[in-house]
Amino acid sequence: MAPRKQQEIFDATLRLVAEKGYDGLTVEGVAERSGVNKTTIYRWWPSKAALLGAALVEADVLGFEPPDTGSLRGDLVALVEGIKRLLTEPPGSDIAVAALGAAVRHPELDARRFFADRFAREREIFERAVRRGELKQSVDPMLIVDLLAGAVWMRTVFRGLRMTDDFPVEAVAALLDGI
Repeated sequence: MAPRKQQEIFDATLRLVAEKGYDGLTVEGVAERSGVNKTTIYRWWPSKAALLGAALVEADVLGFEPPDTGSLRGDLVALVEGIKRLLTEPPGSDIAVAALGAAVRHPELDARRFFADRFAREREIFERAVRRGELKQSVDPMLIVDLLAGAVWMRTVFRGLRMTDDFPVEAVAALLDGI
């Protein structure tokens, strides 16, 4: 499939899940919005769960490049700022909350691929920090990401609180410097 057409299908998928939730997402709706036949979609993705899983990882709208500011602290602050944007600014916020939230109720929607892809990219931050001598090799990078990302999810999605501009710096400082 042509990359441009694939992105149109992914964009239609993510727009629909943001508007109607996972239960309202249909292959027929995606086909109509993207201008392809539903058989074309089923040829590449066997179900709406597989289609949404692929869209979460491969769609341009949720694209992610790990920050490289030259320091672990700077990279972590930039990472938290990126997670903050993802969860608070449309269209990413509507997509992330609808799609990743649905994964809790719908085991067929395997969100682990989304998180595994993100973490594989985030790992670079920690590998660079080890090479620079800023971080011991024994530190668990996933724990650090989970603590920081979890703080953003709790604050924005579950508590519905406004995220201050200082939050990324304060969260990273609490983690790196202790409280």
